[in-house]
Amino acid sequence: MLNENEPETRSLTRTIEEQASAGAVSASTSRATAEEDKVIIADATGSLPPHVVRDLLSIGVCFRCVLRLLGVHGHVYSCTSLSPSILCAVLEESKPNCGGVEESGLEPIDDSNVLQKALFCSVCMGILQFSNVDEGGVLVRRDGARELAASVAEFVKRDGHDIDGFAIDILIPSIVSANEHAARLHMKKKYGSERWFKERLHNDSITVKDALRLSITNTLETLLGVESGVDSFQIRLTYTHTKASPNIPKFAEVNQPHKRRKTGMLGLYCTTDASSSIDEFQINGSEDSEHTSGVADSVIKKCLNSMQDKEFSEHFESPPTKVDRPCQLELHCHRATIYIGGRYLKYSRNVSQTKWIIDDERMGEASVEEIIGSNILPVCRGDNYKFHAAGREDIDVRMLGSGRPFLLEVHNARCLPSMVPIDIMEKRINSLDSKLVRVKNLKMTGNQGWALMREGEAEKQKQYVALVWSSHPIKEDDLQSLSSVKDMQILQKTPIRVLHRRSPLVREKIIHWMKVEKLDGNTQYFLLHLCTQAGTYIKEFVHGDFGRTHPSIGSMLGCRAEILQLDVTDVKMDCFN
Repeated sequence: MLNENEPETRSLTRTIEEQASAGAVSASTSRATAEEDKVIIADATGSLPPHVVRDLLSIGVCFRCVLRLLGVHGHVYSCTSLSPSILCAVLEESKPNCGGVEESGLEPIDDSNVLQKALFCSVCMGILQFSNVDEGGVLVRRDGARELAASVAEFVKRDGHDIDGFAIDILIPSIVSANEHAARLHMKKKYGSERWFKERLHNDSITVKDALRLSITNTLETLLGVESGVDSFQIRLTYTHTKASPNIPKFAEVNQPHKRRKTGMLGLYCTTDASSSIDEFQINGSEDSEHTSGVADSVIKKCLNSMQDKEFSEHFESPPTKVDRPCQLELHCHRATIYIGGRYLKYSRNVSQTKWIIDDERMGEASVEEIIGSNILPVCRGDNYKFHAAGREDIDVRMLGSGRPFLLEVHNARCLPSMVPIDIMEKRINSLDSKLVRVKNLKMTGNQGWALMREGEAEKQKQYVALVWSSHPIKEDDLQSLSSVKDMQILQKTPIRVLHRRSPLVREKIIHWMKVEKLDGNTQYFLLHLCTQAGTYIKEFVHGDFGRTHPSIGSMLGCRAEILQLDVTDVKMDCFN
């Protein structure tokens, strides 16, 4: 008689057999990988002097830094089975725990047992041992690069970015460069007369950053399912340490004058060096505080190399001291700013261009900046935004006609720039119930959008229509006189209403043309259509601002003139048309 559970039992048996088979395949693959890695390691390390390797390991240098200091390049750093035992075996020096961190798991950094366990690399301070202190002060020990890559991949996925590629950026404490220099000085004093040292002395060693990048990149590509390279999406690993030295930035400032580079259009400057990207290094004068310096790798290396051995030894120990606390690691994902340009139209006389608050009281019912930004940001899933426009209109002035060019920076967008749904953004804004603002000609643009706006800013012309009242009835001759104006030059002192925030200057501006439209049944009101040079104060041009603008509509008519309403009808720029 058949057991009624037999089909289920057979199914379970097949599952177990399949898992066992998959495990066997995986184990077989791992063994094959280990053998391939061993061949690569043997090729890379076959010519290394074993006695120097032993010496470096004995002073607390990890095996990856040993390879770096001895000038080993290539794919050996990406070998997943690279370990102290493998290195020692290849060098016929089978010693356990030679420079590696064998334990894994989590434990508090203040645990008194830490001092009794394996110390961290005296050069890289645990970076190439893939161990670190996390942001919560917990010591994280990993068995290898795979575990670090898995942690990074998990963080990227948790951060919610859509990616089609990535770049890895690594920031390290400046003391690591000093440690490396100290280790080289130790080798120079001890082995400077040996032939191998003279041969390898001029070889540029791979940096800690590059070694770490090689160690985790292949695994990251597999886990994230995309390739690495130059990409707008950046994964940043920032390592800091309380043992950072204040001497390095001091020397760097003496040896390398800082250059100031403007970033974007926001007036932000950062210190950099012509041959390197902007890197941050931790400087520290105490155990409890950390500060950031913009001293670049190449600057630090240059100033260290320029120091005499005696001078260096006055500030740093050689060989470098052993370390019982690894670096702290902070992960951060960031996509380069994306730019969305277009033109906006404003239909309300109670909407400012940007958020306007005076004495904690909001001016106007809304702002163009908020209406556009708050509807685009959630679509891009960004952190925040910045709004920029080609000029501005007062809160009581409408923006009609072709609209005003604007550019919106979206910072750290989670969606791919190529997948940003422009049509959805435009529809979302234009279908708002308030109908205060509309947008048109939205498009993705690079930072060249800045150039387009800046080029047109100085040369642009603007057209207006104003409702004007005059204290005297307007005659036909007055209408003809105003309408005959062509490229009239006026002088405008900074208006009284903006003197509190603008420099007191005299500005020359051009009124390109004017046209007067009479209103039926009233001789003291008329519509003034005019085209002016960008930056002309239209309200002051009408009423004269107590003689601070000359000529003005009031002086030309020989009476008092006041502007009652103003609309911008066109901003002539070859930008987002």
